[in-house]
Amino acid sequence: MAHLFISAAHKSSGKTTIALGLCAALAARGLRVQPFKKGPDYIDPMWLARAAGRPCRNLDFHMMTHDEIRASFACHGHAADIALIEGNKGLFDGLDLDGTNSNAALAQLLGSPVILVIDARGMTRGIAPLILGYQAFDRTLRIAGVILNNLGGPRHEQKLRAVIEHYTDVAVMGAVPFDARVSIVERHLGLIPSNETDMSEATVEAVRAHVEGHVDVDRLLAAAREAAPLPECAVPEPSARLRGKRRVRVGIARDAAFGFYYADDLDALEAAGAQLVPVDMLRAPRLPQLDALVIGGGFPEVWMHELEANEALRCDLAHAIEAGLPVHAECGGLMYLARSIAWRGETARMVGVIPGEAVMHERPVGRGYARLVATAEVPWLPLRVGEEVAAHEFHYSGLEKIGPGLRYAFRVTRGYGIDGARDGIAYRNVLASYCHLRGAGPAGWARPFVEFAARRAHVHRAVAVEACAA
Repeated sequence: MAHLFISAAHKSSGKTTIALGLCAALAARGLRVQPFKKGPDYIDPMWLARAAGRPCRNLDFHMMTHDEIRASFACHGHAADIALIEGNKGLFDGLDLDGTNSNAALAQLLGSPVILVIDARGMTRGIAPLILGYQAFDRTLRIAGVILNNLGGPRHEQKLRAVIEHYTDVAVMGAVPFDARVSIVERHLGLIPSNETDMSEATVEAVRAHVEGHVDVDRLLAAAREAAPLPECAVPEPSARLRGKRRVRVGIARDAAFGFYYADDLDALEAAGAQLVPVDMLRAPRLPQLDALVIGGGFPEVWMHELEANEALRCDLAHAIEAGLPVHAECGGLMYLARSIAWRGETARMVGVIPGEAVMHERPVGRGYARLVATAEVPWLPLRVGEEVAAHEFHYSGLEKIGPGLRYAFRVTRGYGIDGARDGIAYRNVLASYCHLRGAGPAGWARPFVEFAARRAHVHRAVAVEACAA
């Protein structure tokens, strides 16, 4: 299978727009395109999935082992004609001094040729030492070509092409002019998610046309076909224990307010025996009959008045939680379960099962990779006390005016969590955290969550419905 790694010299070079346009352009040719995103990210993968027409997969050194990364890349890649991996930050940027967490390290692990996106605004002859330096820094990495982005016009393009041809042996595979009309609006965590806008299809089409008109897609395809072959994919057999058994009804909060889910985590829930039931927390008149509920991240602060207005569903959920409904809530989900959300001088009531107020701030409260240590309060995860868990967090809100006596599932050793020292509020059968945990994989939360919900199903279902009707 052909594959390419789309990286950049530095963050905010426009690589997401380029990757988005390439996914859409290749899919428009009838190719099966499998997008991947390096590192922790929910929003870029939503756009890449929309462009490619298939779920985007994350590849993350912090959350996954090398073998898990290779296996995911191989299994999902073999089902496609071409895979595009979008990097994060710059090509050689990463956590470690030796670069073991970098985009370059991932490209080497997968044997992917690299296409370097360069924000060329204000550059002429200086682009040559930049490219030469990236080549010289790690000669084992294959930079198959560059795409010049944000060009000032045809004259600017001619100068850059002449410099690159004279001083380097790197192919220029695209020269994309700046166009303010081809952009996705950003907010505090990055791009506006595709689930929030009715214009997502039109946006993808505009980006496709812009990128395809200025990038040599045929030449990129040729470079992708020179990539290292993928390892074989070992497809697991369906579990015998699931045959003939009722699927566990697991609600997934999916609407404009909540949409941050990794495709691998949703797959892991289904593989564990879950029937995924989408729940629109903004418009659903009542909570459907469920065995468990997952409330992922998103931007509930943007939709807080609509969430507040849906009082019947908030009441149903509060009663169901008190009756024992298992709930896994992360970040935005934690905010929704709190007493209220405060943002820009306004406050809206939420579910209220967590005694605290989610308050938005101008700067990030917690951002980046995290490490958690399990306490004795972990509700369903098969973790030993003191066992470490990899996670990540991206939140501008903090939980304030927290009531006394809360139980916390984790101690925070890296990151911030709820208060810089603790995360994972454990209340009845709820686990609500600011940090995002991996659901898939041997140590993921998905399978034990579904199994716990299956054991609890016959206990809470009738009680929850009766309480809401009272």
